[in-house]
Amino acid sequence: MGKSACSKSPGRWEHPGFFLRALFLLLFCRHVSSQCKILRCNSEYVAATLNLRGADRSAGYCDALRSYSRCTRRTARTCRGDLAYHSAVHGIEDLMIHNNCSKEGPTSPPRPRPPAPNHQGLEPLAMCDYEKSFVYKHGQAPSYQHCAAFGDPHIRTFHDDFHTCRVEGSWPLLDNEYLFVQATSSPVAKGSNATVTSKLTIIFKNMKECIDQKVYQAEIGNLPAAFEDGSVNGGERPGGSSLAIRERSAGRHVEIRAEYIGTTIAVRQAGRQLSFSIRAAEEVARAFTEEQDLQLCVTGCPRSQRISRSECCRGPVAADVARALCKEMLPVEDVYFQSCVFDVVTSGDANFTMAAHGALEDARVFLPNAEKLHIFQAGAGCSRVSSSSFLVLLLTSGLWVVLLHF
Repeated sequence: MGKSACSKSPGRWEHPGFFLRALFLLLFCRHVSSQCKILRCNSEYVAATLNLRGADRSAGYCDALRSYSRCTRRTARTCRGDLAYHSAVHGIEDLMIHNNCSKEGPTSPPRPRPPAPNHQGLEPLAMCDYEKSFVYKHGQAPSYQHCAAFGDPHIRTFHDDFHTCRVEGSWPLLDNEYLFVQATSSPVAKGSNATVTSKLTIIFKNMKECIDQKVYQAEIGNLPAAFEDGSVNGGERPGGSSLAIRERSAGRHVEIRAEYIGTTIAVRQAGRQLSFSIRAAEEVARAFTEEQDLQLCVTGCPRSQRISRSECCRGPVAADVARALCKEMLPVEDVYFQSCVFDVVTSGDANFTMAAHGALEDARVFLPNAEKLHIFQAGAGCSRVSSSSFLVLLLTSGLWVVLLHF
């Protein structure tokens, strides 16, 4: 019978790559005692030579071999009689001859130790970068969630539920340890059953290491690119720049980045309505108590406030006209398209197409999983009704001006 792979004499290896493969084989041999640390020497040599490239490759091998030899000498006393140890010693001699390495000279630098699993070593500014801090503590990137409120209004929750609501007055979209967001809804016009978001209030709560409390308010006709106090960042604290606001499109689109909590918010205005979209770190989105149970982004609309989009076929605009308008901006007939048709039919305002389109574009940017971009709900759309009023609506709504602008 032949000898096992772990008991073969190493002989003279003519190429470093063969020696590396032999080392990996030795790692699986079970003849190494608990005191012998030869496996640690092997792994350090493999790590030092794994990525050697270019003109300095030969010198790098020599440095690694000298380090390897020094490591084996340190463990010689506890590894006497160990096959893996003796194989390594003979292999080092062969490789040093093969690579014309001198026994004296520089060695490979030791591998840096990984950081301790806590965040006390973080610099103050790094503590105000949520993603970097999360990776430091957990060794992986954080998970994110998306919520949106737009149109009449329609709510896409953090859990990808989609509701159309009859809410009027002020309702909290978010209420947690870090953020408070309140939306105020009003009728589109006097006597109309359709409502839109007419005001948004966003409070970034005080965070000692990073920002002062900041309040942002937007109303129809007033979409400021600054917080209420006139500032555009988180204040004078060292991490103040981790909260910043910028204008993406004058009077129509504002973006607020809160890096200290891994959150980005978009506020838009389309016609006489506001919309809200957020990408929030999952840990931040879940940071609330049982008392903070009413949050439209978390639970959606209360059941008593939900309405079906299939009930939209009565209004100042026929369904087929609304479908044609929405199809121009939203070619996929998903819930964004269905919501657009619902809003145009019930309100007679073609600007609702821009609101749904903006919400879809925000979702495209904010959603961590692109496969969840489109949501389809059976029986949620309006049926087609014949009409010849498409051109009349297009001209009277002023939508042609918006389309030319874009």
